[in-house]
Amino acid sequence: MGAALCMAMAACNIGPRETGNNATRGTATIMCDGTFENIFEQEVEVFEYQYPEAHLLVRYVTQTEAFDSLFSLNTRTIVAARDLTAQEKSALRARYRNERDITVNVRSSMIAVDAVAFIVNPANTCEKLSIPELGDILSGRTTRWDELEPSDLGNIRVVIDNSGSSLATFLRDSVLHGELLGPTVVSAGSIPEVFNIVENDRNAIGVLGVSWITSDMDCADISSEDLARSVLSDDPVVGATLTQRVKVLRVYRAEDAVAYKPYQQYIFDGSYPLFRQIYMITAASTHNVAGGFYSFVTGPIGQKIIMKTGILPARVNIQRVELPERD
Repeated sequence: MGAALCMAMAACNIGPRETGNNATRGTATIMCDGTFENIFEQEVEVFEYQYPEAHLLVRYVTQTEAFDSLFSLNTRTIVAARDLTAQEKSALRARYRNERDITVNVRSSMIAVDAVAFIVNPANTCEKLSIPELGDILSGRTTRWDELEPSDLGNIRVVIDNSGSSLATFLRDSVLHGELLGPTVVSAGSIPEVFNIVENDRNAIGVLGVSWITSDMDCADISSEDLARSVLSDDPVVGATLTQRVKVLRVYRAEDAVAYKPYQQYIFDGSYPLFRQIYMITAASTHNVAGGFYSFVTGPIGQKIIMKTGILPARVNIQRVELPERD
């Protein structure tokens, strides 16, 4: 059986409508780590549907570019795979005082926990890998599939979005423990291209966030109205299941006997070993639209949207349910 979670929350409003710019009216620019694009697009879509006079201009960039924009005061709100340190928050406040002569309240909140998933072509017989095995593949010490198990496949081709992404940083820090990615790792240029390559290459293994491989993404043409209705109602939201278009590998720690797929339940209880936190950081006032959107994403509706994407919302009211495992 596959494990899933469901979540019920009441819809909430940010505040009353007023004339001029406020929490639900106006324009704001946001910089978001590109690995979270599919999640964040849904947040923006529902917010702008609920508040038609709000306009969010989101740029999807590397995590480094997002922080550079925040510290250069070009944007006040970013989404990234790490939080600001206390020293960075102090430095950012000081820069606003010195360069803009204003006092800002720098806020940050973990909005989700994302599982880092490994996918292979459905024709690949590999079903699971340990973290040490993944480390050997990523470093280039293991270069052929038949070094892992009997296989008629050839050289392993590791596909990531790009070498400067937050996913690449996670692999170097959490799987390779500071070691560099090996020569078999290639950059596809984008997360969707990682998926496309694996779907068509029997020798490829791709790395991406779990929200990119859920069945919810197979039905991404849902209208804004239907998406908004599904999260603005009081009905519970059920977490997405995994797509059948690629094979999602089970992953296990070296000391564990059981390998797990990145279902929300296994992210929630820590059984799936590869995960990272997603943060929203803002220096925007609570009285402008960027501040209003921050409250939206960190609040009940924004968290229900995250639940639908297949990753784990940071603030949840959940119950565990069992779904038939089709893969």
